[in-house]
Amino acid sequence: MSGREQAYIGEAFLDNWIAPLGPHINAFESELSAYIGSGGATAVSSGTAAIHLALRLLGVGEGDSVCCPSFTFIASANPILYLGAEPIFIDSEPESWNMSPAALEKALAHASRCGKLPKAVIVVHLYGAMADMEAIMGICESYGVPIVEDAAESLGSTYQGRQSGTFGRFGIFSFNGNKIITTSGGGMLVSDDILALEKARFLATQARDEAPHYQHSQMGYNYRMSNVLAGIGRAQLDVINDRVEARRSIFHIYEEALKHWGEIQFMPELPGTRSNRWLTALTIDSPHAEYMIQQLLAAMIRANIEVRPLWKPLHMQPLFEGNAFYSHSATGRAVCEDLFHRGLCLPSGSSLSLEDQGRVIDVVEDVMHQLTGLTARAVN
Repeated sequence: MSGREQAYIGEAFLDNWIAPLGPHINAFESELSAYIGSGGATAVSSGTAAIHLALRLLGVGEGDSVCCPSFTFIASANPILYLGAEPIFIDSEPESWNMSPAALEKALAHASRCGKLPKAVIVVHLYGAMADMEAIMGICESYGVPIVEDAAESLGSTYQGRQSGTFGRFGIFSFNGNKIITTSGGGMLVSDDILALEKARFLATQARDEAPHYQHSQMGYNYRMSNVLAGIGRAQLDVINDRVEARRSIFHIYEEALKHWGEIQFMPELPGTRSNRWLTALTIDSPHAEYMIQQLLAAMIRANIEVRPLWKPLHMQPLFEGNAFYSHSATGRAVCEDLFHRGLCLPSGSSLSLEDQGRVIDVVEDVMHQLTGLTARAVN
């Protein structure tokens, strides 16, 4: 916490604005849209809710399809199912770990030949790192397919100086407890289309018609954020730049401490982009990478340090068995499958102390020494 949350919460209690409306909601929406440079924003109950609303606003429905990265958390894809549509999964590219423009081109070209283009493309900025938006936007524009930008993990990241979440028809952010700023639970839908955002607010408030009585002509959702949580979000947003610098510092400490291990490769950052480094993620470059990752995970558990494997690709999940998947290359294992088998995420919280980070580094060093049987190699 930043330390100012209690003041905003106190205001909400003193003013008796507890319900899902109030001055903090309006202020949080305007302050976040000003920070990222969008036309407006609508605060909702989760990032998942924001994706759901974005797809609904784009007219996604029964029998439609939506392209989505395979290498992401399932929340990116579940809203496609909510609307009765079909996810089409797209591989990653090695340069960013994010959606492969080459694989996306394959998917859209095939859909075009079949006469049924997807209703939308969801682009994710994985672990805070920006996808290649120039290439992806060019492809989507050529086929006339709108983009929903899942920036749940990337608040504060930039692409050619422009904030994440502002490239697509809609952008979404998450304020879940593990994100770079949090409202404990919550999200935001952003867009330059103010009329669409007004429709999103309407749908998120049970789609209640303007009438003195309760009247409903459309199906709606209970998706609005409360005034209390918005107050927490305002205090968090005050320190977003500090949080980004803290996460980037944590990443660079790991990178510097472990650079002498040639087998360890950290998540890349595309030229012209600046990741918020929400999570520090690495891969092992070795014929024995999968075994080495398992040993690192086991050693961390023994040391009471929480680490996680990289996302298991969605096209490998039982829920999506049989869904279409387009690979980055024509031969070999898919890029996202390879990353999953060779990677893990290290502790990366903004409040991670140097002492605790040193413990993590020590465990990595010990395991690497045991596995390689060699002293660390100096890198010229």
